[in-house]
Amino acid sequence: MSARRLLSSRIVSVRPRLPIARTASSIVPRFSPARYISSSRNVRQDIQAFHSQLSDPTASAFLSSLSKSSPPPVPQTLTEKIVQRYAVGLPEGKFVKSGDYVTLQPHKVMTHDNSYPVAMKFKSIGATKIKNPDQLVMTIDHDVQNKSEKNLKKYADIQAFAKEHGVDSYPPGRGIGHQIMVEEGYAWPGTLAVASDSHSNHYGGVGCLGTPIVRTDAASIWATGKTWWQIPPVAKVTFTGTLPEGTTGKDVIVALCGLFKNDEVLNHAIEFTGSEETMRSLPIDARLTIANQSTEWGGLSGLFPIDSVLRAWLRAKATEYALYDPVTAKRFNHQRLDELFANPLTADKGAKYAKYLTLNLSTLCPYVSGPNSVKVATPLYELEKQNIKVDRAYLVSCTNSRRSDFAAAAKVFRDAAAKNNGVVPKVPEHVKLYISAASTLEQAAAEEQGDWQVLLDAGATPLVSGCGPCIGLGTGLLEPGEVGISASNRNFKGRMGSREAQAYLASPEVVAASALAGKIAGPGWYSRPADWAGVEASEGEPFEEKSVDEALEAIIGKLDSIIDSSTSSTSTETEAGEDKAETLTELYPGFPEKIEGELVFCDADNLNTDGIYPGKYTYQDDVSKEKMAEVCMENYDPAFRDVAKPGDILVGGFNFGTGSSREQAATAILAKGIPLVVAGSFGNIFSRNSINNALMGVEVPKLIHRLREVFGSASSDDGKAAGAKVLTRRTGWTMVWDVRRSTVTIKESDGTSWSQKVGELPPNVQEVIAKGGLENWVKAQIESS
Repeated sequence: MSARRLLSSRIVSVRPRLPIARTASSIVPRFSPARYISSSRNVRQDIQAFHSQLSDPTASAFLSSLSKSSPPPVPQTLTEKIVQRYAVGLPEGKFVKSGDYVTLQPHKVMTHDNSYPVAMKFKSIGATKIKNPDQLVMTIDHDVQNKSEKNLKKYADIQAFAKEHGVDSYPPGRGIGHQIMVEEGYAWPGTLAVASDSHSNHYGGVGCLGTPIVRTDAASIWATGKTWWQIPPVAKVTFTGTLPEGTTGKDVIVALCGLFKNDEVLNHAIEFTGSEETMRSLPIDARLTIANQSTEWGGLSGLFPIDSVLRAWLRAKATEYALYDPVTAKRFNHQRLDELFANPLTADKGAKYAKYLTLNLSTLCPYVSGPNSVKVATPLYELEKQNIKVDRAYLVSCTNSRRSDFAAAAKVFRDAAAKNNGVVPKVPEHVKLYISAASTLEQAAAEEQGDWQVLLDAGATPLVSGCGPCIGLGTGLLEPGEVGISASNRNFKGRMGSREAQAYLASPEVVAASALAGKIAGPGWYSRPADWAGVEASEGEPFEEKSVDEALEAIIGKLDSIIDSSTSSTSTETEAGEDKAETLTELYPGFPEKIEGELVFCDADNLNTDGIYPGKYTYQDDVSKEKMAEVCMENYDPAFRDVAKPGDILVGGFNFGTGSSREQAATAILAKGIPLVVAGSFGNIFSRNSINNALMGVEVPKLIHRLREVFGSASSDDGKAAGAKVLTRRTGWTMVWDVRRSTVTIKESDGTSWSQKVGELPPNVQEVIAKGGLENWVKAQIESS
């Protein structure tokens, strides 16, 4: 790209904000380009050029002449390129970018046990016919150990619904939905797939842009084939070096969660990249683990490139299916791969990223996450010194229960058997080891390799292929006072059993070694260099040699950032009452102008959906409103049920609502009679659930800091290590949110009062809330069409 054209496209061209296109047949809401959860962080305004340039006749004439030439294609990230393919209704010539609101027509949408409540929503909005049955995949995987008549009937209803509408479905015990999506070829490289589950990021391990939706969104896609999405900012994670022997993909993502634990990638799409040599050290199973657990890191997707490693894996799979599985071969075949490789998608040189992070894999060592937080990551050798007793060990979940994972775990016991006259040693009596494959195909492969039997010989308890203990359902849950170590993806307090237990996460070989030793331990495969000084990780764009044009492009990209910064510095959150023109937000008819209440403070950052609504209730579809109110916040603080009252305003910390896609995290708060949540920041999926279910939210970081000044510093994740600290506090403070003026006014208990500008809650979002949520909104649209 020439410098002349580059200047034309980067400095002069206007960057329009795109509202969601809406055709006559569409019932997808047109959300305005503003956060649907109100924020006190104002959005920058578009700038065409510096004022000094436009006012100078010579510069103005030069820039004007540049703008007459046709602008080049806009450099796009891999994420933006895939979205470009699946966005519908775009203006001609429009190149999508982060921040744009788009209407998406996903390649695939997956639902699991929640297919039943999604079907109920689908019917309740008046829909009778699936728009595109080929778009849907249904799997049953979460509560598969539950053999009650009620649960079996629900599963039968899901399968009957799928059959009636011609939807591909997989029965209980076949495997976990995310694994099925990958191995059956639904999550295809270069496509966009969504699922009503927070670990949809998993698909990024094979170059498929996977991102979560929620139940109401799924019902809307069933009916219309479409949904809405705001393209998130994209973070580029560059790996350097190669993985040392004895380290795994699990160590990579556990380390990333711990090293970058201050919301660096919160609500970002993440793209992982590196040199060919570096990426060759990350096999596909490792990539799936990293992509899967990028959810816990805060990402909305975790996308790997379509490179030589993936191409080799895809060819091997296509050959396997051609020989042994003609049904899957219809989707997963060499002809389709030829088409894929003929037009490969890659990020453009010069694509602009919101964040740049680097991790040197060569400096990585085995890591363990926890206890009870994914953001507490400790090198294994440090924990080994502490002799932490282990009661339960788990090789389960879609994260690390594939054939390679069982092979690594079995090797631990084979190595021990070699020192035990060839006899596989049993785990100690006080330890229970559980194994569950990500799918029946993975279990069959592990059995064929002999690894499954080795683990059984060691005393492992096999469980049906499904989510099970990872989601806190079925056999093997942690009891009070116990310690568990798992190769799964979440160790939130109370998720895998008692909230009085401690849960750690680690690689399959560390889980196996810990089970065998009866305490947290490694297999001894990693040798720490004598001069090891820690893991090398950094934030900021890594140095790369560039051509003149590329260097100029990078300079102008930085110029854009300076413009962004200078603009935001003049339009940041401001105190109410400052001398500037007031812009009033239009109110949807009947929407209250002001919302007010007393503040109840739950002082914890990263307060997750398991803390808000326990997983053991998530797949009970008949929980009463009263029961939901009773158990709201139970895993975070059982005292919440007595402290919080209807009409209160709930205040949380930063990254409130991180975790799963369960809508009950929002509806349980509503059931408690709380209409509004205030936080320093929200997890994106909770924000989406809130709007879809008519729970209001507003971000006011200053309020969180002020409360902590008065009542004490923040507790760590989920209230962990809070000691005698009050987890849920009636503050005696009140807040009034003036929706029309986009202002909150706080009155502290001593009478001190202050106001703060916040982001706008636009009329279209007000309408969804006023109608009781997206389900009712869509129903009204269908009835009126």
